[in-house]
Amino acid sequence: MIKALIGVAYANSQEALQRWAAIGPSTKRGKKFESFGDRSIIMWPPTTIFNEQYISIGSHTMIGQHVALSAGMIPGQLCVTSPVVRIGDRCLIGRGSGIVGHFSIEIGDDVWTGHHVYITDQNHGYEDISRPISQQTQPERAVRIGDGSWLGHGCIVLPGVTIGRHVVVGANSVVTHDLPDYCVAVGTPARVIRQFTDGVWKTL
Repeated sequence: MIKALIGVAYANSQEALQRWAAIGPSTKRGKKFESFGDRSIIMWPPTTIFNEQYISIGSHTMIGQHVALSAGMIPGQLCVTSPVVRIGDRCLIGRGSGIVGHFSIEIGDDVWTGHHVYITDQNHGYEDISRPISQQTQPERAVRIGDGSWLGHGCIVLPGVTIGRHVVVGANSVVTHDLPDYCVAVGTPARVIRQFTDGVWKTL
């Protein structure tokens, strides 16, 4: 009985601490962001957050626990664009996801993701075989995800990709090229398997 009571007390205290430590628009950490919309929240604990002044979050958006959210390569870096990362209104970013921007990542309104989704606008160069990949150029290409889209668990969105509006990307897919509006895409690399055209859903 005592162990059970201690367990309940511990669980309740952890839940309370997570609520108190969450980042919102009125918190000291939240005020560091370029913008942080009303009733939005970053759940505690995050994995990594830095260069918040280059990150914009809309209103009524929830970002789950253990998320990495960053602009630039290192804390304190001066970025050439602002915001580098823009997340729209009423979005849901799943637990354990990573949004790592260097130039431009734009996530529209009403975009939801599953857990452990990774979105980045920078990749590693590897053309020069005389140098380690870590010492080569890291090209940046803008990423955009349209309003109302859904990225399933474990998706990866790579640099230069535009995902249209109302797009469903299946779990564990890797998006390497643009996806049109109103479609379903799956696989590695992701390919369109259904699309809404001429007023009906068509299987491709």
